[in-house]
Amino acid sequence: MLKMRLKRGGRKRLPSYRVVVMPSTSRRDGKPIQELGYYNPITKEFKLDTESILKRLDQGVKPTETVKNLLIKAKILK
Repeated sequence: MLKMRLKRGGRKRLPSYRVVVMPSTSRRDGKPIQELGYYNPITKEFKLDTESILKRLDQGVKPTETVKNLLIKAKILK
């Protein structure tokens, strides 16, 4: 099953995350199928590719709880 989840980047104690689509069985920092945006928890800044996210959701990709909250904040989901 494909999941829409966060992939950690950045350095120690300064995380930044990319919103990616990857198989649910792969590890957190594995190779993603597609990158859909990013999220910086320190500055609360995020940028998402709305068109690609909607396309992936129609294909049946399940977002994790954190990604779902980001999508609600970006008004992509209700």
